[in-house]
Amino acid sequence: MTPAAGTPVAAPNGQSGGPAEHGVLDQPSVRAITSYCTMKLSEPGRLAQQDPEIAPERDPMVDAVLSASRVLVAIAARSLANMPEEVTLTQYRSLVVLASRGPQGVAALAEALAVTPPTASRLCDRLVRKGLVRRRTDRHDRRQVRVSLTEAGRHLVDEVTERRQREIATLLRSVPADARRSVVAGLQLLTEAAGEVPEQEWRTGWDL
Repeated sequence: MTPAAGTPVAAPNGQSGGPAEHGVLDQPSVRAITSYCTMKLSEPGRLAQQDPEIAPERDPMVDAVLSASRVLVAIAARSLANMPEEVTLTQYRSLVVLASRGPQGVAALAEALAVTPPTASRLCDRLVRKGLVRRRTDRHDRRQVRVSLTEAGRHLVDEVTERRQREIATLLRSVPADARRSVVAGLQLLTEAAGEVPEQEWRTGWDL
């Protein structure tokens, strides 16, 4: 009997296989991402060592995204290395939020970073001391304080982004040309689902 689309397909000898052996997803974009990430980023043999009777059901799309995320986190860490002003990944993420969404209140910044307002406030304190962000009284409500990038903060975001773009471009050159369009489409869907602002919409800058 032919399994339905999306149904896991058992590997030979009862072993659990990689994402490609668990069946093919319906969406072309997800197929492309899964295939590429499995080839380039998977941990060979890990699933094969599991007992198929007790191993939890694996979602090949989730596995592919997790694998890709590890690669992207590593690229992000390398892009921050040897910067004139040392920042952590969390601090850089806050700079990106400010670059992409414009000046924010501490509560809004905390929500975007999925941290508590006190944590976001301490984060802003550190970035103010580094000269990367500034606090200003809201022009419409003087009781509110908004956080925005300084020129140095904008420059850091631009430089780190350019470093990442170069490294990612090098990585993607190994993706077969006929699969790149599907990869782009799948990543765009993932970005939209996460509510991330598209790169081209914030790289032009804000009135800070």
